[in-house]
Amino acid sequence: MNTPSASPRAWAAAGTVATLAGLALGHLAAALLAPRAAPLSALSDAVIAVVPLSVSHWFIELVGTADKPLLILGIGIGVAVVGALVGVVWRTRPWPGRIAVVLLGLLGAAAAVTRPGLDLAAAVPSLIAAAAALASLEWWSRRWAGEDAGRRGFLLVLGGVGAAALGSSWWAARSGPAGIEAQRDAVALPEPDLPVVEPGPVADFEVRGLSPYRVPNGDFYRIDTAITVPRIDVDTWSLRVHGMVDRELTFSFDDLLGRELIERDITLACVSNQVGGDLVGNARWLGVSLADLLAEAGPDPAADQLVSRSTDGWTAGTPTELVFDGRDALIAIGMNGAPLPIDHGWPVRLVIPGLYGYVSATKWLTELELSTFDSYNAYWITRGWSTPRPIKTQSRIDTPRSKAGSGTVVVAGVAWAQHRGISAVELRVDDGEWRPCDLSDVATGDTWRQWKYEWDASAGDHTLTVRATDGEGEVQTSEVQGVIPDGATGLHRVEVKVD
Repeated sequence: MNTPSASPRAWAAAGTVATLAGLALGHLAAALLAPRAAPLSALSDAVIAVVPLSVSHWFIELVGTADKPLLILGIGIGVAVVGALVGVVWRTRPWPGRIAVVLLGLLGAAAAVTRPGLDLAAAVPSLIAAAAALASLEWWSRRWAGEDAGRRGFLLVLGGVGAAALGSSWWAARSGPAGIEAQRDAVALPEPDLPVVEPGPVADFEVRGLSPYRVPNGDFYRIDTAITVPRIDVDTWSLRVHGMVDRELTFSFDDLLGRELIERDITLACVSNQVGGDLVGNARWLGVSLADLLAEAGPDPAADQLVSRSTDGWTAGTPTELVFDGRDALIAIGMNGAPLPIDHGWPVRLVIPGLYGYVSATKWLTELELSTFDSYNAYWITRGWSTPRPIKTQSRIDTPRSKAGSGTVVVAGVAWAQHRGISAVELRVDDGEWRPCDLSDVATGDTWRQWKYEWDASAGDHTLTVRATDGEGEVQTSEVQGVIPDGATGLHRVEVKVD
């Protein structure tokens, strides 16, 4: 073994750069083969699977929808630190350094192959990452460790390789091995056989700062467990119906396109939405009747749970009786007049009004299994959330949020109680009386409803509070409850300074 002439700091830098470059090459391989097998993605999923529920809930409440990016960033930083330590150890004891790199690669490979829907080939990206890091450190130790100029050149070259691999992996992941974006864009959705009932001429109050009646696809909230968004080849995709049925059925995308297509406006909401939060949105969905499709399989009357599965193994459990009670439960293929966006479930997802998304809105849908609640607990039920409950009545102030000028101020927002509808919204200024608000037009109780109130605002600090009444006459509760286990309750308040 040659006596190392480079400093521990130089070896730490070499270990970090070699590890990150290897990681970038591994992600490039995953983008070309199976994006969900990317090392950081696989390790992130493994962390999610083993972290205590209390820690997971705390982290989500702390950072909200930034949880997944921050987790990936944290693991990436951790891998870089491990790489630095490997470099320092390798300086005097190469074999422990080599073993550490191999173990890191095997850890990523094990995390990948245990992900639902992936096979042994998913180990390849992590093994490539480890092999590249190992080869880079061998190259460094044999040729560059003793020369200052050479060391700088090595780090620059390897850094450039890593940056190029990372950029290429991003491009490859976006385009996909089968050109998923182009494939989606090429789909021409048929006209609906059962068009939507338009809500009326005043579905949108068009108040500045007020959420629109239908939220554009690019602005629609996204909540799911997918570290890497599945990119599905529609030509090979299929939907399997099985479990407690008389006969198993399989449907292709073309099969769905050939069925009776239904268009409906339906509001979706996430169970983790805080009072006044934005994890809710209304869209126009195009799809086929979930009840009609399941009926063809002959479901067992004892099957009280419909388990839906995503291509990445995520599951949701829906009460079967709510699928067959006449509500517009859809297997959706379109959103706001376009094929489903990839981030929102392309090519197919579930949309079931009246239930939170964690028990009804499976994206990237591949399976429907008739089962029972006694025999199976879906993904979030095993993590501390309740079995299905109706969506809570909620209302939100969109504008103003902090400041306003004196005089007439339009206070406006949205309210929702899916499948029951909203019959009234009231606003309270400071500790005054509840005042009735104007309501927008709606066609069904499955969508949110805009409201507004013209407030004669006087200078000073004021508190605005809103509450809604659902279509069954129940007034929104003021009792404060967090999102766990079945959705938040309470009244939304904003503090407004009037000049």
